[in-house]
Amino acid sequence: MTIPPLSRLDHITVAAATVRDGVEWVAARLKGITPPAGGAHPVMGTHNHLLRLGDGLFLEVIAPDPAVPDPPRRPRWFALDDPAFLAGLRRDGPRLATWVARTDAIGAVAARSPVPLGAPERVGRGTLEWLITVPPDGSLPADGVVPTLIQWPADRPHPAESMADFCVRLEGLTLHHPDPALVAAALTQLDVAEARPGGPVRVDPAPAAPRLVARLRLGSGDAVVLG
Repeated sequence: MTIPPLSRLDHITVAAATVRDGVEWVAARLKGITPPAGGAHPVMGTHNHLLRLGDGLFLEVIAPDPAVPDPPRRPRWFALDDPAFLAGLRRDGPRLATWVARTDAIGAVAARSPVPLGAPERVGRGTLEWLITVPPDGSLPADGVVPTLIQWPADRPHPAESMADFCVRLEGLTLHHPDPALVAAALTQLDVAEARPGGPVRVDPAPAAPRLVARLRLGSGDAVVLG
């Protein structure tokens, strides 16, 4: 009997100092395809744009929301309150910062990770609410190479189903880290289906700073790399 995987690749996240910077950065690489507006996350003081990458899969551009200069109760997620991280985004521009895996058992799965993911928190955008792991200081687990976990409501379709389809597809995601064994162990414990042998998520050693590289395919057939 096949045991269903407990986690699946859900979305990849581009962080930016401003959401306009992020949208323009993505559009320039996707030959003019612009991620449509998503919405605001009042609890976290951020807002985003979203682009469908297939069934149950999307790209997110996220940035601090100038309408909420100070999050009401905690540092922003995705390291967007980290001065050094923000300075890098302002200096070097947006970048693919991390990825998110979905699960139906977020608390139990997060507890197995050898890399601390933070406690699941309830957040929302408009009428949609979900659970997501966020470290207390808002940092990215393993500098973004180990995924954040998300649990969508079971009684609603996945958000990607309502996104416009520009025929962009994710073909692969490479996770570069100086300690690939640690990352591989985390993915095994999180049971990410796409990270199993032969899957589109792979771990490679990095001689310096951790980074992510996504390989996309446009409807035209052109290959695109985001990193």
